[in-house]
Amino acid sequence: MGRALVPRRLEQPLLLGAAGALLTMVALVPLLALAGEAFAANLAGVARTLGAARTWELFGSSLALAASVTVLALLVGLPLGLLLGRADVSGRNTALWLHAFPLFLPPFLLALGWFHVFGRTGVLGNAGTAAALFSPIGAAIVLALALAPVVTLLVAVALQAVDPSLEEAALIAGGPWRTATRILLPLSRPAVALGALVVFSLVFSELGVPMFLRVGVYPAMVFARLGGVDYAPGEAVALSLPLVAVSTVLLLAERRAAGRRSFAALGLRTREVPALALGRWRGAATGAAWALAVLPLAPVAALAWRAGTGFRELPRWLGASPVNSLVSTLAAATFTLLVAVPVGHAAARGLRGGAGLDALAVLAFLTPASVLGAGLIGAWNRPATEAVYASLAVVAVALAARYAAIGLRTAAVVFAQSPPHLEEAAAVSGAGFLRRLGRILIPIHARGLGAAWLLTALFCLRDLEAAVLIYPAGSEPLTVRIFTLEANGPPAVVAALACSQVALSAGVLALGALALLRRRA
Repeated sequence: MGRALVPRRLEQPLLLGAAGALLTMVALVPLLALAGEAFAANLAGVARTLGAARTWELFGSSLALAASVTVLALLVGLPLGLLLGRADVSGRNTALWLHAFPLFLPPFLLALGWFHVFGRTGVLGNAGTAAALFSPIGAAIVLALALAPVVTLLVAVALQAVDPSLEEAALIAGGPWRTATRILLPLSRPAVALGALVVFSLVFSELGVPMFLRVGVYPAMVFARLGGVDYAPGEAVALSLPLVAVSTVLLLAERRAAGRRSFAALGLRTREVPALALGRWRGAATGAAWALAVLPLAPVAALAWRAGTGFRELPRWLGASPVNSLVSTLAAATFTLLVAVPVGHAAARGLRGGAGLDALAVLAFLTPASVLGAGLIGAWNRPATEAVYASLAVVAVALAARYAAIGLRTAAVVFAQSPPHLEEAAAVSGAGFLRRLGRILIPIHARGLGAAWLLTALFCLRDLEAAVLIYPAGSEPLTVRIFTLEANGPPAVVAALACSQVALSAGVLALGALALLRRRA
C-alpha cells in the first residue's frame, strides 16, 4: 500500500494547528476586529466618551457589583461545598444536584421569579420588599444565589481529589473541624480562586438582571449603543476598551491563581475514605445545607405559580425560539468539543501551543459579552460573510467563542486523569497520534468528553448576553424572546415562557445525564 499522506510525527501538530485556527477564528478575530475599529475611530469622540463622568460612575458600579457578588457567592459556596462535598450530610448528593440546577438557568429568569416573590404583587411582596429588590443590594443577592453553585461545585469536586492519607492523619490528630479548616479548605484554594474569577467575570458581563432590576451597569452602555435607541457603534468600541483591560487583568489573575494546577486539582481519588463525621452537629448542618441548596429554586416555583393560565397561550408566543436555542446550542457545543479534544489534550500534557490556546479560550470567556458582541459585529457584518451574519450560525459562533473555555478546560481535566504511559506504549508500537486518539484516548475518556459537551451545551442554552446583540431578525433564542417580552408582555405568558426555558434546560440535562450514566453502566 502507498505511504500515508501525513507523516505520523506531524499528525498531532497539524491537528492541534487546525483546532487552534478554528479557535482563533471564533475567539481572537472578533477581538482583533474590535481593536481595528478602535484605531480607526475618531480620537476626539473616543476621548469625549471615555472622559464622561457617567462612564466611570457606571464602570465603578459594575466593579462593585461584581466584587460584592463574588464575596457573597464565596460565603455561600465555600461552606456549602465543604458540607456537600465531604461531610456526612444526609442526602448530600441530591442536595448538590438541586443546588447546581439554577446555575444552568439565565440569571434574569431567576430575577423574574424573585419579583413574583418579593415584588409589590408578589407572594411575600410589599412596597418595602420591592424597593429592596430593585436596588444594587437586591441585584447582588439575586446574582449571588444564582452563581454560588459555581463555587460550591468547584470546591466539592476539588475536595474529592484530596489525598486520603492527609485526611486520615488530620482526623486522628484533631478531629473533623481542624481537618476541614487546616487540610481540606487550604488544599482547595485553586478551585476557590477559579470559582471567584468565574463568578466575577460572569457578573461583570451580566446584562439581564441589572436591566430588569433597574440598576445601572457599564455593559448596558455598550448594549445601548449597539442594540438600543442610542445606536453609536464608534462609542461602543470606545466603551469596550476598559472592559478589555479588565478581562486581561482577570486572565493574568487566573494564570497566577490556578494555571495547570486547575487540571490536577480536579483529579481522581486513589481510594475512598469515610465522610467527615459531624457528630452532634450533623442535624443542624444537614438543615442548613439543604436550606441553602434549595433556596435558589424558590424563584422557579414562583414562576410556575404565576404562569397559571399562561401555559395555554404558549404555542402562540413561543414561535421557533426553542428550536433556535437548541440548534445554536448543539452547533456551538459540538464545535467546542471538536476543538477541545486536541487542545485540551495538549494543555493537559503540557505540549507546545496548548497553554497559549487555553489562554485564548479563557480570555474570550473572561471578556464581557458586550465586548465580544461588538467584536463579532465588526468581524462578521461584512458582504463576504453575510451568509453567516444573517443566519443563526452567527449565534452559534458567539456561543462557541464565549464558552469554548468550559469545554476545553473540562477536556483537559479528563485527559489529565489518565497516565501518559498508555499513549507512550502505543507510540512505541508505531501508532500515530490519530490512531492513539481514536483507539485509546477517546474510548477511555468518552464519558468525560461527553460531560464536557453537556456542560458547554447547558451554558450555551442559558446565554442571553452573547446572543442578544447579534441574533438575526426572526431567529431569536428563547432567552432573548423572554428578555424582550418581560417588560411589556402579559405576566402570566412571560412566566410560562420562563418555565419553558426551565423545562428545556432540565430536559437537556436529564437526557445528557441519562446518556452518560448508561455509558458508565
